[in-house]
Amino acid sequence: MNQTLLRLLTCLLLLSNSHFTFADPSLRIRLATTTSTYHSGLLDYLLDEFKKDSGYTVDVLATGTGKALKLGENGDVDLVMTHDPKAEAQFIEKGYGILPRKVMYNDFVLVGPKNDPAKVSEQDNIQQAFSAIAKHNHLFISRGDESGTHKKELAIWQENQITPIFSQYRSVGQGMGPTLTMASEMQAYTLTDRGTWLAYQNRLDLVILYQVDPLLFNPYQVILVNPERYPNTHYQGAKILSDWLVNPKGQQLINQFRVHGQALFVANANE
Repeated sequence: MNQTLLRLLTCLLLLSNSHFTFADPSLRIRLATTTSTYHSGLLDYLLDEFKKDSGYTVDVLATGTGKALKLGENGDVDLVMTHDPKAEAQFIEKGYGILPRKVMYNDFVLVGPKNDPAKVSEQDNIQQAFSAIAKHNHLFISRGDESGTHKKELAIWQENQITPIFSQYRSVGQGMGPTLTMASEMQAYTLTDRGTWLAYQNRLDLVILYQVDPLLFNPYQVILVNPERYPNTHYQGAKILSDWLVNPKGQQLINQFRVHGQALFVANANE
């Protein structure tokens, strides 16, 4: 993605986001994060409390992890909160990010039609579940957007030494919410983070068919954009938000957040 297009995307995301206001620039922070933290409702819940405590307004750019990290690489945001440990490590090693901190985790789940035509619920592990979908050529909707969820999905295919090119594999280039909606409409399988699933499940004709596997662990980190590389970033405000997320109040709020009575994330800054 060239610089002009990326900056246009940044502007469009800011303008379309509900947190965008004409606040004092010294009290505004730009956060690039995943669609899962946004669509689940967690960010609205957390950032309202953060503003009360700090006075800062947070402009949220909700996109896939790959694009969120790219925004950080270009200095277009002040911090990122993502869920792809390998990509995050590279982001830090290349000098784009500093002060990585664990914030929380949830897990991924494999969802699909209630009749489970590929019998994935009968498999012994998530690799076998994916293999059954490919073997029987059942419809699978992939986010296809370089998000953390997409990269996790590709890693599971790779564990099976399967290249997902079977005829019923669809790569749609969408966020988690639209991908789930499409999978429901088409009665397809898809991989989703549990948080977005819980937020959307009542409007979907899908069920969880496979869960609780070590490969499905889904950790989130918050990372500051390196002010030595990008002096114009709002390092002070970003650090205040990072501190707030990992300190007792932020961690307690994460654990207390519920959708339909169920917790979506587990705070783990102190682990």
